[in-house]
Amino acid sequence: MADLLYFDKQDRELLKMINEIIDYGPSSDLEHKIFNSNLHAHGVLNLTTTHEYRMAQAVINLLGSLNKAGSAEDRLAALRTLHNEVLHSAQTTFRYNTGRVLIQIMKAIIRSRHDEATQLKLIHDFRKATSGNPRIVREFLTRHHLMEMPEEWNQLTMDHHVHDANTKGRKSATHLIMDAWVKGIRHLTVVYYNYVELAAARELLYAADIMGLTVRIGFELRATFRGRYVDFIWTPRGFSDTEDFLDFLAKPTVASFLGETRKASLWVQQHVMKTLDVWNCTHAPALASELGITVPRIEADAFLAFVGKGQPSLLHLAEIIHKTLLPLMHERVLLLLESGAPETLSEEQRQLIARMDTLTPTVIHDTWLKPDCNPDLPSPDVPYVDGDSDDRPEILCLSVHQLLERLHSIRSGYRITLQLAGLSVEDVLEILWDGQGIVTHLELFNVKEWHDGNLTQLKQINEIQNAINHGDVMQLKQMLRTMMAGFDDSPEGEARRAKFKHILLHIPELQAMYRYVPLHSHFGTDSTSHLGNRYGMGLAVPETLPRNARKRLTGNKFISPVTLPIRVGVGYRESYREQEKRSGFRDWVRHSLGFATFGMERKREWNLLYEDATVQEEGNIITMGGITVERSNSITDPAPASEPAHKNPASHTRLGKAYLNTTISNVLKVLVGFIPALLTFLNTQEWWVLAWLGAPIWFGITGVRNVIQAVIAGGGVRKNMLLSWKKFVSWSRVCDSLMYTGISVILLEGLTRNLLLSKVLGLTVENYPLLVFSIIALANGIYISSHNIYRGFPKTAVVGNFFRSVLAIPVAMIYNKALYLLFPLIINMPPEQILIPAAAIVSKFASDTVAGIIESVADRRNNYRLRNWDYHTKLRHMFACYTRLELAFPDKDILALLAQPKEFIRFTEKNAKALQVETFINALDLMYFWYYQPCAQQTLVALLRGMTREERVVLARIQSILLNVQEVCQLFVDGMLGTNFSRALSFYLNNYEDYISTIARHCSSFDVRRR
Repeated sequence: MADLLYFDKQDRELLKMINEIIDYGPSSDLEHKIFNSNLHAHGVLNLTTTHEYRMAQAVINLLGSLNKAGSAEDRLAALRTLHNEVLHSAQTTFRYNTGRVLIQIMKAIIRSRHDEATQLKLIHDFRKATSGNPRIVREFLTRHHLMEMPEEWNQLTMDHHVHDANTKGRKSATHLIMDAWVKGIRHLTVVYYNYVELAAARELLYAADIMGLTVRIGFELRATFRGRYVDFIWTPRGFSDTEDFLDFLAKPTVASFLGETRKASLWVQQHVMKTLDVWNCTHAPALASELGITVPRIEADAFLAFVGKGQPSLLHLAEIIHKTLLPLMHERVLLLLESGAPETLSEEQRQLIARMDTLTPTVIHDTWLKPDCNPDLPSPDVPYVDGDSDDRPEILCLSVHQLLERLHSIRSGYRITLQLAGLSVEDVLEILWDGQGIVTHLELFNVKEWHDGNLTQLKQINEIQNAINHGDVMQLKQMLRTMMAGFDDSPEGEARRAKFKHILLHIPELQAMYRYVPLHSHFGTDSTSHLGNRYGMGLAVPETLPRNARKRLTGNKFISPVTLPIRVGVGYRESYREQEKRSGFRDWVRHSLGFATFGMERKREWNLLYEDATVQEEGNIITMGGITVERSNSITDPAPASEPAHKNPASHTRLGKAYLNTTISNVLKVLVGFIPALLTFLNTQEWWVLAWLGAPIWFGITGVRNVIQAVIAGGGVRKNMLLSWKKFVSWSRVCDSLMYTGISVILLEGLTRNLLLSKVLGLTVENYPLLVFSIIALANGIYISSHNIYRGFPKTAVVGNFFRSVLAIPVAMIYNKALYLLFPLIINMPPEQILIPAAAIVSKFASDTVAGIIESVADRRNNYRLRNWDYHTKLRHMFACYTRLELAFPDKDILALLAQPKEFIRFTEKNAKALQVETFINALDLMYFWYYQPCAQQTLVALLRGMTREERVVLARIQSILLNVQEVCQLFVDGMLGTNFSRALSFYLNNYEDYISTIARHCSSFDVRRR
């Protein structure tokens, strides 16, 4: 019975397809074709696969479930497809937030592979979210621990210290970028230890270009300072594009330097491998004896395979040891519990279980793997000391000044950030002096280090930073004297006192280092998804988020941000840009009425004033994720290794009305509206016609209005369109409207017309028609606006629906007069006996008439907005493809070649096959738009009107290559759209001739008119 009541057929079909992809991967012929970036999300691809199916493939590819060794090209193609799909999915202006929640839900679906009940709930949620309804999307954003972002995408969200799988993170570069976009992060610095592979840098930067993120690559380097290491993040900058940065990495001087830094990573890796040997030979046997289990040896090859393409670290080693021990400890506990009830266990056995329960990766790392735990091995955290026998590379022996000079000599444009973990204010000032202005930023806040208690003097460091930036000589002198007084009388203390006295005597030089470019601040989470208590990636400035998002930051069990003790100045800027199309009316308003920016596109942008950061209790930066606390192994649980339930937001949701079958849900909605409407009319009307047919008439008005409105908004039914009128109608939307309109009968007919106006005030349409219709219209406007607010409609829709009632008043007067004249001709009753009790119905008819006009225009504008976006995207690709053809063959007249489709095919077959296929794809997508997308034909005609004659000629001739039937059919057969291409092929063969002639006629008609 539950199978019939809950979920839709489409939910189960999508579940089956997704699980097949997870288990077996996509078919080989489809895998790379679905991810072809030239195929538009609203184009011909929709005749072969569904939007949800393509999203599932892309997310699975990025999560690494299909092929652990997948190429970067495949991941980038998947990311590009995913980005295109989600941004084209929402039918409202709420598209960024809709896209974010769709990806997050799809990730949850994939990660719930072995829980089909949860998967079905999530799939149902996914299909509901695709509508882009703001109320629904906001609910899912919160449920999946995401903050709402402004649709202008101008929020201040950043993280200047994260890691991907190429160091100690878990995520590939594309996966990291996808997650950053889903979280709403706009600015990111990905930090690599010592060096980065060219392929990894390329993947990261191209992924960022696809998703529109600003990403910088930083190199974490170490320098010796007073018997220890200090860490810097070197971020080269000033590049024109991705290729410019990649060319920089390939330069001989840079490649040579990165070759030296690579040796540092290899040396650290040797230390990790030696620590592994010590674990296998010493620590593992001792632990086995303590716990009474057999601890298997961890082979080097298995460890390196576990690390993958990252840089092996002690954190990785702790995790693989924990992964190896966990099932063994679980088995050992079960054996202990089988011997008797838990309360019968001895104290020794209880302590043993407690010991195994607390043996987390962090405990393993801190007990056996830290350099301090293995003093016989040269420590990577302690610089080389004379007499040591280790063979660490030279790059690890450079002082602060030497390292910074090396970096400065490689490139003049850079950011060098000093990490503050474990440093005192005296250390920071001395390093800044040694750097002679080369240090440009302080990592003023690192969430991981802050949580671990390694940032103990932030306030004092911030004070010295502000004193330098503001040129406060008095404060600098006072702080320097305080520091000098704090040094002890040891040789090192005397040396530092002398050095600080020298700085005191040369304060102007210290100020000059940062006079023109202040010492800025950076903030990061140091997010890695590894080991211990972790904060999620991302920091945000709440005042740049939407008001609705700020409300949900407190008292929300799903989102628990932490406010950091940092306050940063925030700047705000508005810019205006002229629209492409000129308008005489806009020009008149600007020049005659003085509104200089009227009709311009407005862009609003926030920016952080990093030089004005202040450490204080009440900050204005929050974490975008909660904290993951590593408490214990839950060693007595039946399945300790299972994934925590909180990662699946639907896993604990009981089946309720939210997951009802859509058909049943729609029927229930109609009944919820119809039953009270019928009962109200039966109670208020004396004439049997209105008593029994009042509710059907009321519902008929709303239902017909919704259908007509949807058809008009979709561009109307045209003979050359392949969409039937039913495709324009959202029946769920109609049923929602019927439910709310049915409930309105109680208010308008029962309370307002019958009780208030007729019985209490004694007002009827016969005596006071204007007043009666005005009061009913006011009540209707308040009711409509109220449920619009509940349903999450935009403010403009709420206000518009309220004032539409005002416009409905004269319409109701006209209808009332017309019916007064008409009824005597068709019914043998005085018209007032019908119209007085039918006043609410007449008012409803008038209101729906106005609503049909207003909402059809609004929906039509929305369809035009979507089609404009589709066409601008596809036409931009088409003209870019044509430009590449012209540049690739400068001695050929490509336009003349396109006039001969056969010759064009013959020429490009040998010299530019990829561009030929792209041209075919662009033409097929445009053809699909024309026949299948609402308002597409009107939109293209309007765009043609604004094109130059040359652009129209290019468009028409590119479309004419579809006359090459054999070549197009061969592309289908070769798998351009996969194996399920029969419907797309039939569409092409049945319509290409009519389409080409129609486009040619429209393109040429404008030239004829102008002549």
